[in-house]
Amino acid sequence: MRAQFICLALAVVLPSARTSAQWAQTSGPCGGTIVSFAASGTSLFGGTIGAGVCRSTNGGTSWTMVNSGLTNFSVNALAASGSSIFAGTQGGGVFLSTDNGTSWNAADSGLANPNVFSLAFSGPNVFAGTEGGVFMSNNGGKSWTAVDSGLTNNHIYALAVSGVNLFAGTLGGGIFRSTNYGTSWTAVDSGIANTRVFALAVGGFNLFAGIGGEGVLVSSNNGGTWTAVDSGLTVIGVSALAASGTNLFAGTGGGGVFLSTNSGRSWRAVNSGMTSSVVNALFFDGTSLFAGTGAGVFLWNNSNTSWTAVNSGLIATQVSAISAIGTNIFAGTLGNGAFISTDNGASWSAIDSGLTNYQVTAFAGSATNLFAGTLGNGVFLSTNNGTNWIPVNTGLADTSIRALAMSGFSLWAGTDGGVFAWSNFLSQTWKPADSGIANPYVQTLAISGTNLFAGTRNGVFLSTNNGTSWAAVDSGLTSVYALALAAVGTNIFAGMRDFGVFLSTNSGLSWTNVRTGLAAGGVGAFCSSGTNLFAGSNNGVFLSTNSGTNWNDVNTGLMKSVVPALAVNGSYVFAWTAGAGVWRRPLSEMITSVESASSDLPRGFLLHLNYPNPFNPSTTIKYELPRATMVKLSVYDILGREVSILVNERRDAGAYEVKFDGTGLASGIYFYRLQAGNFTSTKRLLLLK
Repeated sequence: MRAQFICLALAVVLPSARTSAQWAQTSGPCGGTIVSFAASGTSLFGGTIGAGVCRSTNGGTSWTMVNSGLTNFSVNALAASGSSIFAGTQGGGVFLSTDNGTSWNAADSGLANPNVFSLAFSGPNVFAGTEGGVFMSNNGGKSWTAVDSGLTNNHIYALAVSGVNLFAGTLGGGIFRSTNYGTSWTAVDSGIANTRVFALAVGGFNLFAGIGGEGVLVSSNNGGTWTAVDSGLTVIGVSALAASGTNLFAGTGGGGVFLSTNSGRSWRAVNSGMTSSVVNALFFDGTSLFAGTGAGVFLWNNSNTSWTAVNSGLIATQVSAISAIGTNIFAGTLGNGAFISTDNGASWSAIDSGLTNYQVTAFAGSATNLFAGTLGNGVFLSTNNGTNWIPVNTGLADTSIRALAMSGFSLWAGTDGGVFAWSNFLSQTWKPADSGIANPYVQTLAISGTNLFAGTRNGVFLSTNNGTSWAAVDSGLTSVYALALAAVGTNIFAGMRDFGVFLSTNSGLSWTNVRTGLAAGGVGAFCSSGTNLFAGSNNGVFLSTNSGTNWNDVNTGLMKSVVPALAVNGSYVFAWTAGAGVWRRPLSEMITSVESASSDLPRGFLLHLNYPNPFNPSTTIKYELPRATMVKLSVYDILGREVSILVNERRDAGAYEVKFDGTGLASGIYFYRLQAGNFTSTKRLLLLK
């Protein structure tokens, strides 16, 4: 069982009269995806995917988000020297803070590539490893110069410093060494069979490398030769390394953490207390060892050889579900379990006693009978408002739950294997209830009177007999991938992966596209207050006060634009943005004052971060083209193998999105790469099952 904790709200969380006219981030839920660390004095900094930078001044006991001035919130790399703290982002270049993270300023003049994967100090210089080579600044980040003479691969993923030696690990080109501050580079990869280098670390007189497909290699002669050291390392996709005294730790993309006490000659798994198998970063600050995972930060307790979650105040969570039940708000996360707020987001408490799966995707019910759906472990029931949970999966043939719907004493579950009905509260059994549904992947459910609707990857289906039989109701639908359904009075709304929102006024017999004012892209969530309907989309939150005839952008204050879940509770609308926890905004101001949507065409080539990330089993990738060109979008595993080609054709100028389904793939780190004309960009995916 995970230790329970409460995320206490700070003064800046609850909006004052001056700041209430916009969205405000609540105090949780706590946790998130951490991919980088750095230390400056007594402060420890963590870089997140989607939520910016967090700071701890008490050894990880509590965290504060410190993002003032940041315009990109996916922080791949951090490095500190003296009072200078650098943050390398995915698509936004480098930012610098000289006041302990209180404020940040762009520091990327001359940095030709904005995708920064690694940062390192060597002497008076700071180096940035990017998707387009190595850059150096010798004036504290005021300007950067390319230093890549001798580099035959410019996709720099890792940097390490050992004395006068600077090492660069690449994705596909092996390892390079510079002895003159990057003026020139020499390949040092003798003995390396796989050239995808994900991590570098210095321990004593040794240099260690984490290699895709080879585990860990060691060199005792500054990269002159390398030797494999992976006995006992059962997962060879090594994504992070850290040396702590005589101990060497390896973080993997699916097997957790391994420890070697003899310079890598033998390894053993050390995952007690850790709830995530995907480890993105390891960091030793001279006193303590920290692990950055898909479930937040963990602290190594050396005396007990175990890990402890230290996530209080870390609001970088991938929330997958929000529900208002009674006066409470419930949040389900991808990797951090379930949370409850009884005070409209002022504080959150973890409620996962009895949960055996921390990927919570759906809620339904009441305080008396509260159900939670998970990805991979089915449905759990709580009869005490989430304090304790028990599994209720008898008869449930598919345990990947996408949606739950409840009416009276009837309960339905939408899964990757169809719809199941909770047939008897006393016997606690499930029965298949999907006869007539052509596609088993049920993404969403909605109830309107005696009608039950199911949204699938192949359109919308209707049952008028509690799920005994179904009929397709898709006349007028020009998009078949349904992400969300909502019933508002006699109106049924369908949020689609493409073409926004469709409306039916006759129980699904016919549909009309109602997207005027909506930005291009998919709609994955709805919530309503009276006749006011809110839609969560790839471009934020939109409001319609006239049954979908028109929509208006209501995004003021939202840190991220991707909103896959919404809920109304009392006088507030709650939204989660990909990677930045739960936000709230008063209903009254949005209904009385709204903003207009923008329809600007793309100004340049751009590959967005996928959402959600981490994901299971599917995620959406969005890209933009300023002109027509040939496009190839592919997904690769940590070994560099192409596992999926998502797009391989000519496309016109515009914004596009594509769904990647990781069903059948193992948990771990993957990469997606966009090639559009001469433009190339690569980003990271985290699949958590």
